[in-house]
Amino acid sequence: MTMSDIPAGPPRLEHADGRATITLNRPVHHNRLHGEDLLALQAHCRTLAADASLRVVVLQATGPSFCAGFHLGELDADAAAGPQLFEQTVDAVEALPVPTVCRLQGGVFGGATDLALACDFRIGVHGMVLRMPAARIGLHYYPSGLRRYVSRLGVSAAKRLFLLAETLPADELQRIGYLDRCVAAEHLDDEVRQIVDALLAGAPLALRGMKSSLDEIARGEYDLQRLRAREAACAASEDLREGQAALAQKRSPEFKGR
Repeated sequence: MTMSDIPAGPPRLEHADGRATITLNRPVHHNRLHGEDLLALQAHCRTLAADASLRVVVLQATGPSFCAGFHLGELDADAAAGPQLFEQTVDAVEALPVPTVCRLQGGVFGGATDLALACDFRIGVHGMVLRMPAARIGLHYYPSGLRRYVSRLGVSAAKRLFLLAETLPADELQRIGYLDRCVAAEHLDDEVRQIVDALLAGAPLALRGMKSSLDEIARGEYDLQRLRAREAACAASEDLREGQAALAQKRSPEFKGR
């Protein structure tokens, strides 16, 4: 069975050997996100956050577009799938304790731009575009999304995207730091695999700790005591001793996450 053979519906989670993949799966509607999709994403995040063996998460989508954002037919602050549910969902993706990679095989629009930005790395393809039309529909974006844009892209880029509602092509997305890498479509999976392999080669405790610390610093939540505690945990870990031994013996380390 290929990806295109799987019936459309809420995001799917595949999880084995420390790797997890979340797949958006409404290709006919450009993977727009309905309330049930957001609830499924939150459930997947809770499952993954509780798994101590998890090492890396890939967020991807089926069809020609990555995601068209929130289903505007459900854009009602009084509805169960209101803007706060979307905000909570994207925040849950950002809060995943392990590195996350977003595979962008096509266009990214509306709230999906923030969903991808919540991931640690974004790999895109030549020819893709991004647009954030909030101002054109009279929407003031939610606070954590604005914070993510400013902390990760800078206020100038955030204003271009939110206030001017510019449509940016792939090369410009890479220039402003939205895309970490941009490749031809036929090389996308290889590029994602390289990033995933590089993350799997790292020590789990160090990766988890430094991801949390870097995100906190970016948000202005710098707490020296908390950072020192993570530093001390890695300094006392079996992984550090294994890493030192592997370096001395000129071999690949076998980290255990403890």
